[in-house]
Amino acid sequence: MVKLNKIYTKTGDDGTTGLVDGSRIAKNDPRMAAIGDVDELNSALGVAICEITDDALVQELRMVQNDLFDLGADLATPAKAGDDFAPLEMTLRIVPAQVERLESKIDAATAELDPLTSFILPGGAKSAAAVHLARAIARRAERTCVAAAQEMPLNPHALAYINRLSDYLFVLGRALNSGGKDDILWVPGGSR
Repeated sequence: MVKLNKIYTKTGDDGTTGLVDGSRIAKNDPRMAAIGDVDELNSALGVAICEITDDALVQELRMVQNDLFDLGADLATPAKAGDDFAPLEMTLRIVPAQVERLESKIDAATAELDPLTSFILPGGAKSAAAVHLARAIARRAERTCVAAAQEMPLNPHALAYINRLSDYLFVLGRALNSGGKDDILWVPGGSR
């Protein structure tokens, strides 16, 4: 359980921040860029939830928000080459079941959508637009996670999760646009 008695510690005033194992890294380290983008994604989901009235969907997205905190903790836990990234009592790791849950949600939502006939523009209903913004942030978070993984060992399930999450948010945005019926289609060269 996390207990925060004081929000500021002054330990980061030198431009460093602490990781789960107690080590310190620069705030502009690729690992911190990934953690920051995941945090921004989580905040964008919080905004999207404010536009959603379906209680079951809100609960589903709250579970994703919780997963994103797990993902941030996973990213903030250094590993050594060859680590199996198994969760331990004091080590949070994204696990295959979290990725599989997203895949199941994607498959179920896709089965209810009209087939795509064009790329779509982000927008439509306010809820869909907010989810599409979160999707774009998820794509950026994935890019920064991949960049960090090129410099240090990261959990491959964490990378799969953030990749699958952007797909989930894409189909969710379409679902929120009346099952794709209210999607705004891209018209190539339509504004020439």
